[in-house]
Amino acid sequence: MKINPEKLSETQLKEIKKILIIQQKPFGDILLNTGYFAELRRHFPKAQIDYLIQKPYKTILEDNKHLNNMVLMDKPKGKGVKYFWAIIKAILKIRKEKYDLVIDQLRGTSSMRFVLFSGIKYRLGWQYKKPLIRMGIKFNRWNWLYNLKAKKGPVRYYSRWKFDLLRPLGIEEVEHNIEYHVRNESFEYIKQWLKETDLDKEKIIGFTPGTPVKRKQWDLDYYAKLGDMITEQLNFKIVILWGPGEKEDAEYIQQKMKNQAIIALPTTFNEAGAFLHSIKVLICNDGGINHLAVSQEIPSIAIFGSSSNPEKWCASHKPIHLYLRDWNHKKSNDNTFNISPEMVFEKLKNFLDSPYYKG
Repeated sequence: MKINPEKLSETQLKEIKKILIIQQKPFGDILLNTGYFAELRRHFPKAQIDYLIQKPYKTILEDNKHLNNMVLMDKPKGKGVKYFWAIIKAILKIRKEKYDLVIDQLRGTSSMRFVLFSGIKYRLGWQYKKPLIRMGIKFNRWNWLYNLKAKKGPVRYYSRWKFDLLRPLGIEEVEHNIEYHVRNESFEYIKQWLKETDLDKEKIIGFTPGTPVKRKQWDLDYYAKLGDMITEQLNFKIVILWGPGEKEDAEYIQQKMKNQAIIALPTTFNEAGAFLHSIKVLICNDGGINHLAVSQEIPSIAIFGSSSNPEKWCASHKPIHLYLRDWNHKKSNDNTFNISPEMVFEKLKNFLDSPYYKG
């Protein structure tokens, strides 16, 4: 039966017994995919649904009830022999499983090779009409490789936008939230630390100033000034959460503040999820930690620079998730983003006075 690239027939849909989703990294993007898992499972209740992921990011999906398995691949540094061997091993795992459908979330060079050598009958990816131009050469973005092609609808929060990819399967966007399971031991770990530091009865605002993408990092001096304003005028404690390679930024803010700020204990991603439940509002850069807050339904204020679009990367359709972005700011090397501490403070104060703040 001929395949309609825009929609499979009922007969073709019934053929699908094993599904593979591809998006190997990073934390935030993988987390955003979880928004459609429940609906995918509802449409394919008896199917085996697996996910190709690099090992460092498996914590995002380890306890996801809608998936059957993770296809794990190594993440070696560089582009040497180990890198290509990791790709080959992943391809061999995929071929062995004999999937019926692959959903390529990335739809780029890093994912298309898995699709190309997968041997999978139904190959679903985004439709790109405009060619990619590199060094004056036009590339068709591997359009020929995908026999199911979805058009992107209006720009919106990415967990919602990702539903557009599923339309050839007869799946439309539904109300949802992204999902991440925080384990009991993580809650106990944070609970014990809060007790030891006498924070268990305090009102806390969380800062997460660190980021691996420095052009997304709001000015650290501004974080410090904002921290003092919150401490002095709103009577909250400031706790600074940090990840690998970010502790120096946390310490810098702590030293710059006139009032006491507390640097959080080292945490895994799961423990960071537990920590968020101890705070009233998270103030952060654009990044994975903001999506983690969305998954835990913890209020957040994200500060965006010129390199990111909050329409895609902030869940502003939910009234507890706010952002600041100066659309006239174009200087990629100016990390003030033309957003002052006073502006963030005002946004926070208005939220605390709103009916959406549950105190």
